[in-house]
Formats: sequence, C-alpha cells, structure tokens
Amino acid sequence: MQEKLHGVFAPVLTPMNDDLSPAVEKWIAFCKQLLDEGCTGLAPFGTTSEANSLGLDERLSMLEALVESGVPTARLMPGVGTCAIPDTVKLTRQAVQFGCGGVLMLPPFYYKEVGDEGVFRAVAEVIERVGDERLRVYIYHIPPIAVVGYSLKVIERLLAAYPGIIVGMKDSSGDWSYQKSVLENFPGFDVFTGSERFLLANLRLGGVGTISAMANVIPAKIRFLYENYLAENAEQLQERLDRYRAAMRDYAAIPALKQIMAARTGDRTWLNLRPPLVNLDEQAAQEMLAKFARAG
Repeated sequence: MQEKLHGVFAPVLTPMNDDLSPAVEKWIAFCKQLLDEGCTGLAPFGTTSEANSLGLDERLSMLEALVESGVPTARLMPGVGTCAIPDTVKLTRQAVQFGCGGVLMLPPFYYKEVGDEGVFRAVAEVIERVGDERLRVYIYHIPPIAVVGYSLKVIERLLAAYPGIIVGMKDSSGDWSYQKSVLENFPGFDVFTGSERFLLANLRLGGVGTISAMANVIPAKIRFLYENYLAENAEQLQERLDRYRAAMRDYAAIPALKQIMAARTGDRTWLNLRPPLVNLDEQAAQEMLAKFARAG
C-alpha cells in the first residue's frame, strides 16, 4: 500500500544561472539539504519554485535529474499545474512513472470566472488521460493567484468520482474559515496548509501538515512544531513561526526568500529571478533581512 504523505514540505526555490537557466546541480543539492534539515518531503515546481516561469521540458528534465540523484521519490509531490491539459498530463504521467508520492494540481488558472463544472472537468480530464491507478492527486487551492479555486462542492464531486486518486489538498487561500470547512466536511481527506501560520490549527483538526514557502529557510523550526503540536508550549512554538512570517509580510515572497539564501550562502546567483519577477531594492532587502534576523 502506498504510504500517505504528511509533514513539512518545501515548494523548493529554483536557483537560476546568470543566463536564467535552472542551476540544476545546485537545485538538487538544495533539495537534499532541505530533507537533511527537517523537511519530510519536497514539492518541487510549486508557486515558490517559479514553476510557471519554467518550460515543460525544463520541468521534465529537472525531475528526472532529481530522481536520478537518489532523492526518495516517495517523498516528492511535484507541481504539475499548467494552462494546457496535455502538458499537465505529461508532467503527471512522468511523476507517476517515477513513483512520486503524489502530484500537486492547480485548477485551470488562465481563464477566469470558471465555474465548478469547468474545474471538475479539467481535473477529471487529466486523471482519465493519465489512466494509472497509482496516481495520487493533491489539489492546489490558491485563489489569491489563480483566482479560480476548488469549492467544497467540487471537492465532494472529485472524491466521489475518483476515490483513492483524489487524496488531499494544499490550501493557500489564506482563509482559515475555508480550510476549517474542508477539514470538517471531509474527514480522511489529507489537508496541507499552505502557510505555517495555520499549522497548529490544521493539525488540531486532523490536517496532515504544511507545504510552506518558509520551509525553504526555516525547515527545522516548522518541523519542530509539527512533531510537538500536542506539547504544552505548542502555542508558543506557533507564535515563533508567526514572527518569521510577519518579518516577510511586506515583501514579495520569492525575491525575499532568494535574498535570504544569497545572504546565507554568499552566493549572489541566488538573486537571479526570471521575469516578470524582480529583486527587492537594496533598502527593502536590508530591511527585510534585519526583520528576519530579529524574528529569531
């Protein structure tokens, strides 16, 4: 029986060379570092990974290289969301063939005002085309960016149509009332919170962990709360994580995280971003780094 995913996952930052090609060897080393430092798993090609600035061939070849490097595939949940169903199918099929523990699937996110029927059909079409009973789908709810999301009715319909394939979700809505409703309405449906701000509340209601951008820079601290959420000081552990998140609240997340990595490593290529993303200006970068340091 396939082991279910749980714990602390990082949507892994993608280091870029100066020509803005993915720095694959550095990326693989960083993936292994995150696992060593506390991540229970990895979600490469998430939003924080600049996934939708990467081409299909890049994503396919990067996952192949990561798997060939010896990273345990059962601990991988690669993002497979694209605007084109055939591309999503290719990414999903590859992940299944490699034995990945699951895939993270965005709703159709280019066309807006898509209703429940369209969202259901988009996911169902991918599942039907992949046609593999080993597939495990974690739907990715991120309306602040995608605008389109997964309503409770769509989740209910997907679970009924594809039991054992639709197994969980990442909720990056930032809306605790929505996440709470999912947890309460679908027991056994594995909900990862997209922000460690809700990790304690998520776990207390039966959630399974977090897929958090902050796991790129404080994986051990997040893992500590995950493992000690029943402890008497769990509220204080949550407050500590909240301070780190608050330190970055006023800054674009991906540039800020790459700024932290550049400062930690002394490697300024960590600052490379694919357009349309741009770096923080020098003053903002120094302010953010100072706030992040004080959070600890």
